[in-house]
Amino acid sequence: MALKGKDYRTLLEPMTEELVGMARWARTTGARIVVVFEGRDTAGKGGAIRAVRDKLNPRQCRTVALGKPTEDEQSQWYFQRYIQHLPHAGEIVLFDRSWYNRPGVERVMGFANDAQVERFLDQAPVFEKLLTDDGILLFKYWLTTDQENQEERLRERLDDPLKRWKLSPIDLAAREQYDAYTEAREAMLAATHTPYAPWTLVDFNDQKRGRLTLIRDLLDRLPDTHVEPPAIEFPDLGRAPKPESYAAMQPIKDYPI
Repeated sequence: MALKGKDYRTLLEPMTEELVGMARWARTTGARIVVVFEGRDTAGKGGAIRAVRDKLNPRQCRTVALGKPTEDEQSQWYFQRYIQHLPHAGEIVLFDRSWYNRPGVERVMGFANDAQVERFLDQAPVFEKLLTDDGILLFKYWLTTDQENQEERLRERLDDPLKRWKLSPIDLAAREQYDAYTEAREAMLAATHTPYAPWTLVDFNDQKRGRLTLIRDLLDRLPDTHVEPPAIEFPDLGRAPKPESYAAMQPIKDYPI
């Protein structure tokens, strides 16, 4: 049974407080946190990212969602354009898709050849070892969903004008490549699931449950992040607060109905 919205919000609230505490800990200690969100189209990456960052300072917690590489970027070392988005001390970076585009969508849709994919699978563990050896806390999540749910969510995007922008030509073409994506994912997991940068698969057929599971796992895998919030003095003004003056402003007329 799908989790109801009210129950979801009740369960999410204490975890959100822990996420705020995580951010305070990162700011205090200078920790650098990277969370990679991968999965099939419509799996729920965007909703999961919003659930993590919702109450965090956007100047501290950034989402990185890169588009199609430019001509110059296509000539670079593949990982190069991702390096500039890695966190500095005290920062949290959430990758809405990441360098794992190469063994996934680029492989399946023919944007990368076999040699490029094999090179990636050889280099990715080395690249991630360099990140973790330097102290970056790296978490990689693959959001799983079955084909029936994927079709239902794609149809919802098609029918909802507010979600139509999410439906790209690649999404439509990918509908016929479900098995190919499965094969690509299994090869990717086999090559890049390492002790220092393991993959965690989370069931997102029920997206609300999936978000809660992912956030709980992320929080549980961090070290002790308890840092007392700084004391803030808030002295009394010693007088009654002054009301705002609107004397020089024109009133806004009611919108005609």
